[in-house]
Amino acid sequence: MHETAGPAVNDVDDERTNLAAADGPPALAVPYDATHLDATPLRTERMVLRPLLPSDADDVYEYQRLPEVLRFIPWPERDREEGRQHTEKRAAWRTIADDDDALIFAMVLVGEPSLSFSREGTKGDRVIGDLMLRVSSAEHAQLEIGWVVHPAFQGRGLAFEGAREVLRFAFESLRAHRVQALLASRNLASAALCERLGMRREGTMLEEEYHYGEWEDTAVYGILRREWTAEAAR
Repeated sequence: MHETAGPAVNDVDDERTNLAAADGPPALAVPYDATHLDATPLRTERMVLRPLLPSDADDVYEYQRLPEVLRFIPWPERDREEGRQHTEKRAAWRTIADDDDALIFAMVLVGEPSLSFSREGTKGDRVIGDLMLRVSSAEHAQLEIGWVVHPAFQGRGLAFEGAREVLRFAFESLRAHRVQALLASRNLASAALCERLGMRREGTMLEEEYHYGEWEDTAVYGILRREWTAEAAR
């Protein structure tokens, strides 16, 4: 029985070099001011994804306070006023230019009544989670994506729907070369979401953070622009 030989190592290296060259040098589209997204937000089949607002504080607190959410996100326990201050702080992140700058997208579920009041004293659709884009390296055009969704709205594909659109924004509008996700290695639901988004598990950082009295491993997932393009074309 004859076995078919696989590609030579040099051939694989050459192919990788050619693909990387096709992407070109890093060219992250920064500085980026997200203020215009208030009027022209990202949209999915069921949601509006717009920058987080201070008036979203009550909706955000409904998932920010839950032990099952805090188990996987490095947020301390906060009372309602502390939660409001935290939301106001994150809502102020509107410009990304340098490393560690971030933009928070509110996941607004259309048709679900909000618990928050707007500036005008009216209620709109509910924020049931949020999605983060953070600059890992402006020099090398690398971003980090993260997400949190109220448990009552999990299991409906909303995180996938929102994260897929934010990935599109990261690659098409911000011209990211690579997007990564860092998550607690025991967070199996987020790991499955990463894989569904076409991200690969690139490694595990052992005992990388200390939470709630124990050391926690961090899983690293990543996807390149050319991989996302191929995934989106399917």
